[in-house]
Amino acid sequence: MAIDPVLKAILEAFPMLFGDLGTMTAQEVRAVFEQRDPLPGEDVASVEDLLVPGPEGPLPVRVYRPEGAADPAPVVVFFHGGGWVLGSIDSHDASCRGLANRTGAVFVSVDYRLAPEHPYPAAADDCYAATCWVADHATDLGVDPGRLAVAGDSAGGNLAAVVCQMARDSGGPAIVFQTLIYPVTDLDFDRWPSMEENADGPLLTREAMDWFARHYVGSLPFTDDSYAAPIRATDLSGLPPAHVSTAGHDPLRDEGAGYVEALAAAGVAVGYDNFATMIHGFVGFADLVPAAGEARDRIAAALRAGLA
Repeated sequence: MAIDPVLKAILEAFPMLFGDLGTMTAQEVRAVFEQRDPLPGEDVASVEDLLVPGPEGPLPVRVYRPEGAADPAPVVVFFHGGGWVLGSIDSHDASCRGLANRTGAVFVSVDYRLAPEHPYPAAADDCYAATCWVADHATDLGVDPGRLAVAGDSAGGNLAAVVCQMARDSGGPAIVFQTLIYPVTDLDFDRWPSMEENADGPLLTREAMDWFARHYVGSLPFTDDSYAAPIRATDLSGLPPAHVSTAGHDPLRDEGAGYVEALAAAGVAVGYDNFATMIHGFVGFADLVPAAGEARDRIAAALRAGLA
């Protein structure tokens, strides 16, 4: 199916291009990324910035409490996208506000360390540490540790999947649900036809994914490391129920679908939506594009059900 016409018009009017990634440093790409004016998010009852202990020092987190949240409320630890190199709690502020309002859950968004200054496994270690902190400080946060989920988009979806594996393997927090939004699940991109079909984007390209992976894992033998590429785990049993969303015009579409199949084969309850007219990053357009807003609503509904 063709790209949604409203979304296509926005992309044509405001092309989102980084230029030649082969000639740009991570710092230069961040500067381009941060020039964007983020859309203002919806109002929530409260927003609080905190510092929590991380493996190598304090980690910034941002806590969103929606209007009418239960006491204690379900809680979602959220990991932003950006290829492990870009992004922050600020870049995904509107996404967290919108999802918090639609789920009734407190969202805790994590500002994990970025590559290449902090390569793999720094981001995964930070996200796991933050999830453990939320579980351990549930009373202080006014949340229910028995209704703790993780969520993330793109590289953040990768990190959410990895945190679930780490928690299972380490006897960590009892995560009840995982929401993976157009996640990176593999780092061998040659395996997946959508990497070729959607190699030129829009928004995310095959070249960009190669660039992001190189900055995150460098020359490590990463392809069989399930904490970098969660689909490579030899055992996916015992993981929390999941909902995975992909986009029809996304290079990551097929590896997201592949993770759904792998989870199901391991006996994990998993729901799946492929939004055929959408592109990578569509949740960021949810307040501008009706079809993207409907997709966000569907993601939120699955997460709300998983937390019930």
